[in-house]
Amino acid sequence: MQRRHFIMGASSLAVVTISSVSYCAVAKTPQRAYLPWNPSPTPLADVRLDAFRYAILAPNPHNLQSWLIELRGEDEALIFCDMEKRLPVTDPFDRQITIGFGAFIELAAIAASRRGFGVNVESFPDGQPGEQLDKRPVARLTFKKTEGLIADPLADHILRRRSNKQLYDMERAIDAAALAKLAELGQATADAAILAKAKTIILGAVETESRTPLAHKESVDLMRIGKDAVDASPDGIALVGSKIETARALGFISAKSMLRPDSGAFKAGLEQTLEIHASIPGLFWITTPGDSRAEQLEAGRRYMRANLLATSLGIAMHPMSQSLQEYRELELANRNIHFLLADGECEAGCGKRIQMLARIGHAKSEIPPAPRWPMEKHLI
Repeated sequence: MQRRHFIMGASSLAVVTISSVSYCAVAKTPQRAYLPWNPSPTPLADVRLDAFRYAILAPNPHNLQSWLIELRGEDEALIFCDMEKRLPVTDPFDRQITIGFGAFIELAAIAASRRGFGVNVESFPDGQPGEQLDKRPVARLTFKKTEGLIADPLADHILRRRSNKQLYDMERAIDAAALAKLAELGQATADAAILAKAKTIILGAVETESRTPLAHKESVDLMRIGKDAVDASPDGIALVGSKIETARALGFISAKSMLRPDSGAFKAGLEQTLEIHASIPGLFWITTPGDSRAEQLEAGRRYMRANLLATSLGIAMHPMSQSLQEYRELELANRNIHFLLADGECEAGCGKRIQMLARIGHAKSEIPPAPRWPMEKHLI
């Protein structure tokens, strides 16, 4: 089996096919797992549920979909974290999970705007969590009919949005106007010197995470290999496509083999992961002055808008979180990427926090949507 038949993509080391794969082949792709991406055009009577059926399509770490929703009265909803769906090894302080909640909240607000509703967001209404999230609500959302509210134009791109983990075309430049628009939501660059330095840090972090047993196992444990596994558990890291089905059937790919650094699956996956992460026509990142929970939520909201904006501009976007992570093996990468992109000449550090880092460009191929549990699964 040729190594190019599959790759390990992103921090999650997700395996995705990259050539000659028909994602529309019913026999080779999940069915139920993609249904949330094809919602009925008829709005739901409760505007909250109508908004949440789109909010569950938000990007989130390792596709954990940690959102729990409790409706209160006629216009409120409390949002909680499913404490069983966290990443204690690679995200020990739940920073990335919190950012995912920000993306969820923003997408709910964007969707609600199409019905003329504004959404008031109260972060951590019952108090701030400590080093990790807890069972208290992450946010209280209040939906109010707002006269004259114009639908957010980004709503038109919700169902087309992807986190594209394919190779990007290094010969095709990103339009300067597109870079400038994205920079309104964070920072963006196609400067070759900056990209070269960042690539060295990013690739080093990718390999470190792959060779850190507990961090690597956290990803492998979340892998769903083949369409049946994805339909059965449409969260975690989906490994789908005709070649994946063949490799699984022949025993070439399994969770057990991916855990062994001496296996062909591990070596091929790491090689292809590095190749993918090395194709960086441009970078987009979001920095906050500090690292409070409120700032993490806000970063997630901004990233959600940036991802939708990139979709509208025909630009692919792929989060690369390894160098931002906060466990011991990645401390050096974390310092280096902050010095390059946030601190500048501040030798001791300026206290700024890069919350999101993504490569941007023109992907060489399209990908299917990420599997999702139905909205009802998230309701308390």
